[in-house]
Amino acid sequence: MKYPYRPILRIPKTKTEKIFDIIGIGCFLVSILYIVLQWNHLPDQIPGHFNGKGEVDRWGSKYELFILPVIGLFILLLNTAFEKAPHMHNYPKRLNESNVEAFYLNSRKMLNAMKNLCMVFFAYLNFEMVQIGLKQKESLDPWFIPAFIVIVFIPLAIGIYKQSKIK
Repeated sequence: MKYPYRPILRIPKTKTEKIFDIIGIGCFLVSILYIVLQWNHLPDQIPGHFNGKGEVDRWGSKYELFILPVIGLFILLLNTAFEKAPHMHNYPKRLNESNVEAFYLNSRKMLNAMKNLCMVFFAYLNFEMVQIGLKQKESLDPWFIPAFIVIVFIPLAIGIYKQSKIK
């Protein structure tokens, strides 16, 4: 068949992907459990927004703590669905019958890593917001936002590099 036909292949998850899922989803679920366990100890006002330095620049209702888990769950479900459909991802024109499996696997692994790094960062942010709400901290660590931006793009850079090596 002529490409851009994209076959639907069932490629089993790698051990690395399974470990990343356990870490990312596990951290995210533990952070939600932490919110629930601390709920009765939280004041009515918790951090609602942070500036670029990690300082709280808006306080809001403690019910806003559920916004991040809802967004995180949306990201988790959407990216998990995309992982199951690598034939729908974007590929270079050199995609062909002999390299399609390598492209699919590389793309899925890149997406899996980014998804789970986001889950870890959401978990960390949930934890920090509770800590600040409980007055155990005053602000996010100043490295949080730059670290998030850099670390989330590492799998993208690695994936693009590996994709360039696929023949």
